[in-house]
Amino acid sequence: MGRTVAERTLAAELDTVRPALTAAYAAELPGARAAVLTRLWRGLVHEPFPWVAARTVGREGVTLLLEDGRRLCGPQSDPWATAVSATGLDLDGVRYDHPAELVVALTVPQGGRLAAELDHSVASLALSRTAPRREAPPVDPWEWEQGETDGHPYHPCCRSRPGFSAAEQLAYAPEHRPVVGLRLAAVEGATVSGEWPSELRDGSTVLIPVHPWQARHVLSGPSGPSGLSGLSGFALRPGPDAHPLLSLRTLDMGGDTHVKTSLTTRLTSTVRDISAYTVTHAVATSEFVERLARRLDGRLHIARTSAAAGAGMADLAALLRESPHVHADSAAGERVVPVAALPALLAPRAAGERLDRVVEFARLALDVCLELLDLGVALEAHGQNLLAVVDAEDRTRRLVYRDLADIRISPARLARHGIAAPPISGRLLNDDPATLRRKVLGSLVTGALGPLAGDAPTLGTILETATRDLAPTADLHALRTQPLPAKALTLMRLDTGGGDLWTVLPHPSADG
Repeated sequence: MGRTVAERTLAAELDTVRPALTAAYAAELPGARAAVLTRLWRGLVHEPFPWVAARTVGREGVTLLLEDGRRLCGPQSDPWATAVSATGLDLDGVRYDHPAELVVALTVPQGGRLAAELDHSVASLALSRTAPRREAPPVDPWEWEQGETDGHPYHPCCRSRPGFSAAEQLAYAPEHRPVVGLRLAAVEGATVSGEWPSELRDGSTVLIPVHPWQARHVLSGPSGPSGLSGLSGFALRPGPDAHPLLSLRTLDMGGDTHVKTSLTTRLTSTVRDISAYTVTHAVATSEFVERLARRLDGRLHIARTSAAAGAGMADLAALLRESPHVHADSAAGERVVPVAALPALLAPRAAGERLDRVVEFARLALDVCLELLDLGVALEAHGQNLLAVVDAEDRTRRLVYRDLADIRISPARLARHGIAAPPISGRLLNDDPATLRRKVLGSLVTGALGPLAGDAPTLGTILETATRDLAPTADLHALRTQPLPAKALTLMRLDTGGGDLWTVLPHPSADG
């Protein structure tokens, strides 16, 4: 097949800014197409699309009967698998090996938007895979965040970075290991929660860290704002150098401080700006969850949010957090590794040893997350937010959690344990058991344990072994006996509502 629009665009840009990568990029395109097509096929098979009338599973694969009478055929789809399985899909006798071209052919509502995102996801994934592999183990803490090239293991828009040119991806994406020069927006009358540091102040002016992509594309030029919610405006100044982390818009500024910046573009499913609600609630939420985590006897640390600042708009705000790596004893050989990086860390070990390490992590993570859920806090513990403190033998000793912006807190559950609710309001509060379980299980199982397992049989073994001795709760019973909730990641990109949509996946255990 010929190259698509996004593939041609990135190739032309590479010819200009990094011609030495052009051949490597071209070589990575077929694998990137198959990786994204596999993710898309997983969604089509397992999510509730209104235009899929029926699904038939046979020995040869899966057939989707579409409402217009056409048939889409492909291989078996294990919802928990991470390996490539679909190199081509058959739509009424026509084979498609590019996910964007397949979605265009499907002619479904909002398909054009999804096709564009898939096109960009393939092109960006191929570019990400040209990043040089690290020859030696990481030394600096932030280096543990920069080895992942493929993004979300189940999301078809795993590497969609709309608005990022090839040069900008090379300059800002963590897998390319750049040093990013932040900008500082000097804002009079900013909203601040927590203790905003003196080095980010100039008298009464608050200096808010700004990602350079945001400074160029959103806050500068004729389309940028000249005044913010009654403020007198702002000026952009040079800021500190920083290292991008697993989340591209969060960076290590040194001195054990991470900054989460606003990035007004859609990466995978969500526009990555920072709401005024988050600015006003972040510190109080962090302080509350930190106190609650102390009940877990040191098994879980919270990467503390020390301060937040905003200028009255989601495009210009930032959060300051402590580095999760302060919770490791480096003298004892401990490291803090995002769960998304655990597969690469454990890969050199023999299969039996690797499974043992995963089960040890799973037992601790399930124990901590279910205990905290019972108390009244539902963590969104996927592979990016949840980190493992591992020893020299790659055994998980403790956990660290960061980014509390999308947790849920249940005042009713807190009250049952005699715990006063935190001084917050709004969307973080929710007592619905289904919502709380979705938050925990839909992130921990489908966002962390599933990718670590790599397939349904292995995940079933991990869940069965890891939950064997956990304290019985209604949430644990649901985990063991019910289909597992997962975000309908593909359906969400075809929906105009913008909120989370859910599906259920078959339980991976033999008797589930």
